[in-house]
Amino acid sequence: MEEASIYFHEEDIVFQLPDETAVINWITNAISDYKKEAGDISFIFTSDKELHKINVKHLDHDNLTDVITFDYCEDNLISGDIYISIERVKENATKFSQSLDNEILRILIHSVLHLLGYKDKTVEDKTEMTQKEDFYLSLLPPISA
Repeated sequence: MEEASIYFHEEDIVFQLPDETAVINWITNAISDYKKEAGDISFIFTSDKELHKINVKHLDHDNLTDVITFDYCEDNLISGDIYISIERVKENATKFSQSLDNEILRILIHSVLHLLGYKDKTVEDKTEMTQKEDFYLSLLPPISA
């Protein structure tokens, strides 16, 4: 088993994820629950402006979103590029009365669940995904900067 290559980057913003090592271990463990292996996964924290450009260019969607996941998975190797708008996450944290750290963690595991094959287009799929997010959030002790 190769060591997971999970990275966190910033693009046109300043953002530091608290306790990256704990988050990497958490994500790796979640992936191994599915008998899969973590490959190259890059989380890119960015602005609404940059994520909007990506949304228009690659998905032909002219709207704001909190996350876009590009899936590069092959067989049991889970890989992808995940772009996250910190502005959207902050707004969602306020909207759902969550801490920014908790909302970031939810988005991280949400995108990993997408890479694992979960969808969220129907009410049933959204419910299942939220239950999985809640389960994995319960496994990670609270972290903060």
